[in-house]
Amino acid sequence: MRKKVNTTERLKKLTSHFEEVGCEAFFVTKLINIRYLTGFTGSAGKLWVTKDKAVLFTDGRYAEQAPAETENTSIEVVIQVQGFDKILKELSDGVAGLGLEAASITWEQQQQISEWIPSVDLVPTTGLIEKIREIKDSEELEHMKEAASIADKALSAANEMFVPGTTEKHLAAVLDHEMRKHGASDRSFETIVAAGPNSALPHARPTGRPFEDGDLVICDFGALAHGYHSDMTRSFRIGGSEEGQENEILQLVLKAQEEGLKTVVNGVAISDVDAACRTVIEEAGYGEQFLHSTGHGVGLEIHETPGIGQKSEGNLKSGQVVTVEPGIYISGLGGVRWEDSVIVTDEGYELLTHSPKSIRLNS
Repeated sequence: MRKKVNTTERLKKLTSHFEEVGCEAFFVTKLINIRYLTGFTGSAGKLWVTKDKAVLFTDGRYAEQAPAETENTSIEVVIQVQGFDKILKELSDGVAGLGLEAASITWEQQQQISEWIPSVDLVPTTGLIEKIREIKDSEELEHMKEAASIADKALSAANEMFVPGTTEKHLAAVLDHEMRKHGASDRSFETIVAAGPNSALPHARPTGRPFEDGDLVICDFGALAHGYHSDMTRSFRIGGSEEGQENEILQLVLKAQEEGLKTVVNGVAISDVDAACRTVIEEAGYGEQFLHSTGHGVGLEIHETPGIGQKSEGNLKSGQVVTVEPGIYISGLGGVRWEDSVIVTDEGYELLTHSPKSIRLNS
């Protein structure tokens, strides 16, 4: 049974920003943010928030679900079929500024609101709730640990498949099945299994290509548990010798990731994490083959703030969950990426993903 969300604290975090934003009320339209603030998991909803009131609007499909998911909270649920303009006029009485989520509200919705409450200034905001979501509470971390554990179990169950003849699609299907078998509600994203030259594509999609002796293989996947994502990448080599460029980059990227993880701690400049990984790879002559940033936040969405890259601003904060995932990709040969999700702490970090980082040499 899904635990109830601590809506009071989360709503307080939002309303604490009203003065700096310049609003007395906020209209939430992004469903993930509505879920975060209320616990409501439906596919249709809007949320009106003031310092002393929160009203969730949804439709008749969720007449039972919405009240159940917001039970024992201060959130009022309105099953809205028509007359939303009249309700909005009543709610906006005394409101001079209404905060909006610029990235999720449509132009048509903005125009409608302007017509319905013309005396209220509409205040666009960007990433306000997403910034609040960066710091995970204990319940969120519990869910994320569960999601990561499920993915670890799935990879362990697929251990014997890293041999010549296994296809990318088959291994991806087994990982997906095992995650559901161990309790995932879904996969976090389309599972990536890429072998040989395909692994040189950072976000390759699984094909029917069978593993061959000497192939590099990238597995990037995650589980969804209670709405929260895990994210992990492991790289392997199928058979082959323990020499060659394939093994060189397997070891090199692992070293780069280790250096990046060493820098993770509350207060460190985010760009320093990227620099620690990138320096190792650049000094080895593979800088141009590191094709992406070093990491990103994870939570209710698979890609959240903060992003970890060369131009990232700000500092890591305790309670954030981020990935560290350097990679090298060589066209015609293959690619390597090692990725872990970690909780930032005052002392350093806590690993969420625990699958071994062993370089397999199965024949």
